[in-house]
Amino acid sequence: MQRLVILAPNWLGDAVMALPAIADVRRGLATAHITVAARGAVAPLFQLVPDVNDTIVLGRGASLARVGSWAEMGIDLRGRGFEAALLFPNSIHAALLAHRATIPERWGYGGGLRARWLTRAVPRIRGGHQADYYRHLVAALGFSNGNREPRISVPPAAHTAAEHLLRDAGWNGGMPLVALAPGAAYGGAKRWPPDRFGELAARLATDGVACVMIGSAADGAAAREVADAFHAHAGSAAPLHDLTGRTDLPALAGLLQRCRALVTNDSGAMHLAAAAGVPVTAVFGPTNEKATHPIGADHAVVVHPVWCRPCMLRECPIDHRCMLGVEVGAVADHARRLIR
Repeated sequence: MQRLVILAPNWLGDAVMALPAIADVRRGLATAHITVAARGAVAPLFQLVPDVNDTIVLGRGASLARVGSWAEMGIDLRGRGFEAALLFPNSIHAALLAHRATIPERWGYGGGLRARWLTRAVPRIRGGHQADYYRHLVAALGFSNGNREPRISVPPAAHTAAEHLLRDAGWNGGMPLVALAPGAAYGGAKRWPPDRFGELAARLATDGVACVMIGSAADGAAAREVADAFHAHAGSAAPLHDLTGRTDLPALAGLLQRCRALVTNDSGAMHLAAAAGVPVTAVFGPTNEKATHPIGADHAVVVHPVWCRPCMLRECPIDHRCMLGVEVGAVADHARRLIR
């Protein structure tokens, strides 16, 4: 085996949780050329992964959503000499994509119609952590499992970019930093109320800690709510830096490594920070912390135990009690412990 392509998971957090499995494959194929094919939002992650030789951004022919796309399907992967494709997404679409790319060997979890387009189909497992789900797949394919903690390598250019962004945002270079990630891509039910993030930032400010908000441009409204609550508690002169929507993924990793800790919802930033070696305090509500908690020793998960969680719903149909029951003091205690 000299040329392998890995189809990455579609979400940043899942892609980070797949990194230990990719490391297992690299150890088993030490001299092979390993390419990762990923969506545009996820592909930059693999610039931070030394085990990966190359990245393909899936675009043309990556979906069946438009007229003519059947003929183009898999075109991004054709003609590159790949001997095998390892599929982390569980969709029929992923298996069909590899098949249409005429890759001889196609490996992944089987089940239903999907199995007909795979040459090696591994029976799916249930339960456990998502990282172990990916590790089980590669172990079943003959790759021995190693360390289960995801790890990334952040280049100096990313640290420099993060430093410039922080300076532009008003950071004085002296106060210790804690990152706040008040957004979440999956839906509003995953979000701890922004006013509580703001109150938390005000409490940390009394410790001499400056907070910096991170997230995509879509998290801008939540960041403004955090800022309003912060200034209501701490006053307008206290430092709170907003880099929401201003970082690409490598710069975000560099920024996180500049921080003492991250306080976050269940999000892609949570897993990126853990892979960067940054202590994480994560607030979980509707999602299952047993399946997606940040992996490592220096992390804390905060939940409010109610009968209806984990419901896995995007929006709460009742009163959002799983998140509203998480007190600022509890999150602050965990964050302070990790900062120290």
